[in-house]
Amino acid sequence: MTISSDLDLDLETDRAESVPHWWRQAVVYQIYPRSFADSNGDGLGDLPGITSRADYLRELGIDAVWLSPFYPSELADGGYDVADYRNVDPRLGTLDDFDAMLAALHARGIKVVVDIVPNHTSDHHEWFREAVAAGRGSQARERYIFREGSGPSGDEPPTDWVSVFGGPAWTRVTEPDGSPGQWYFHNFAREQPDLNWDHPDVHADFVKTLRFWSDRGVDGFRIDVAHMLTKDLTEPLPSRAELELIPRDGNHPLIDRDDVHEIYAEWREVFDSYDPPRTAVAEAWVDPSRIHLYARPESLGQAFNFDLLEADFDADQFRRIITDNLALAAQSGSSSTWVLSNHDVVRHATRYGLPGSSAESSAPTRHGGEWLRRGGDDALLDRERGARRAAAATLFILGLPGSTYLYQGEELGLHEVAEIPAEERQDPTFFRTEGAEIGRDGCRVPLPWQSDGASFGFGADGAHLPQPAWFARYAVEAEEADPDSTLHLYRRALRLRAELQSDEALEWIETGRPDVLRFARPNGWHIVTNFGDEPFALGGGDVVLASGPSAAGEVAGETTVWLAPTGGAAG
Repeated sequence: MTISSDLDLDLETDRAESVPHWWRQAVVYQIYPRSFADSNGDGLGDLPGITSRADYLRELGIDAVWLSPFYPSELADGGYDVADYRNVDPRLGTLDDFDAMLAALHARGIKVVVDIVPNHTSDHHEWFREAVAAGRGSQARERYIFREGSGPSGDEPPTDWVSVFGGPAWTRVTEPDGSPGQWYFHNFAREQPDLNWDHPDVHADFVKTLRFWSDRGVDGFRIDVAHMLTKDLTEPLPSRAELELIPRDGNHPLIDRDDVHEIYAEWREVFDSYDPPRTAVAEAWVDPSRIHLYARPESLGQAFNFDLLEADFDADQFRRIITDNLALAAQSGSSSTWVLSNHDVVRHATRYGLPGSSAESSAPTRHGGEWLRRGGDDALLDRERGARRAAAATLFILGLPGSTYLYQGEELGLHEVAEIPAEERQDPTFFRTEGAEIGRDGCRVPLPWQSDGASFGFGADGAHLPQPAWFARYAVEAEEADPDSTLHLYRRALRLRAELQSDEALEWIETGRPDVLRFARPNGWHIVTNFGDEPFALGGGDVVLASGPSAAGEVAGETTVWLAPTGGAAG
């Protein structure tokens, strides 16, 4: 791995800072810090580990890094149970380590986006500990959502609501005098009590947090469950059945309420007070007709498009999703976002290799959930086909206008890890559903950097989640040595994308085949993806990049090619 010279780093920094609105068509690489690189051998990835791989990230060709939570946490939910929003988990480093990492990435022209988790805190947060200790009717409890229980003696939860992770959405506390007490609301794990966004302290503290990280030099924020902050818990509270019947049109008691945008207008003032303005992207699982509200310039400015995470490898679905989301981006004035894998879903190389990953099949393994529940049976998974389709889909989205989010390890072609013993699993979903839902551990297994060793180069002695033996052939070391590897394909694609960047527009070109999509960008660059099995004749243009081998003048099945005008750019 080469080491960048000071001159190279100065040039990278200057070039990155000279690009206006860098986020609109950026390639953002998501790092799950605890599983990226371990610098001290304790089994957890850390901030110095990220710093040690800064040149790897530069060579990959990304524009920005998005860091999943690195804050102090009891890891009840992989770090999304935050105990202190303005510090670093001591197992992952220090604030000085954060500053060193930030400087190393900035020096290589890489922006840094950090995760903000505003819906809930950890139950170890000082506010929540204070709330429990203060007792009924205290000001401290008003920062959260406490209610008396139902039933004659308050022994039942206030409602029959179920949390996202399974099980009741209410947990009872013990009062300071030792008696059974009130119940607090948590949309997620019991260790993640929801904040009360009607309380001014909550507003003020998050503004303080946004300024804390902005002042340190971060470039933007990813807002976790941005659609769930505000709530209307006016009594009487609806039952679970009644709640499910309430339209999600801006007035739902818990989800996607119109008044959440009052918070983001406040945050936008903070973002815009910096030069350049800090960016933000919303994780908002809402009806598509409402996603533009989060992406408006007066709100967060951009919102994730999750549709491709739920789509099959299918031309009709891809075209509809692309068309719809470009229209939504135009409605908000933002750019769209494209993502195929992240820390919450089965990796797309696996999804596309399972029955049900194309329109021709409706097998129950669709999207990987049932496959995981069956123990990851390799008789069901066609790894080669999954990898081929994943590469084709990746080149397809990298050619689109808008920003693309990559998830660590996908550049190696990693598959989901299914073979994790129950006693080594960490995801609260697995435990709260008593194993009925396997959870997300399989996409969070630490990366393989070397082809051998106790943790494949992740750290000295081991990893916090078990790595399978087959990781050896996907290690960075192995793929560096193979010019036909997935890693080299990603590097070529990102380099070429940067060279051929153009206006945020596309034109669909009819192909005469329902399983082949072709679009043109304003600079004359064409992308053709064959979602079918039979080759497709290209009819002109210079192939500058392909996700797999094809005969001259055509694109093979389950393959994407990038075409430049004859005599144009070459990759």
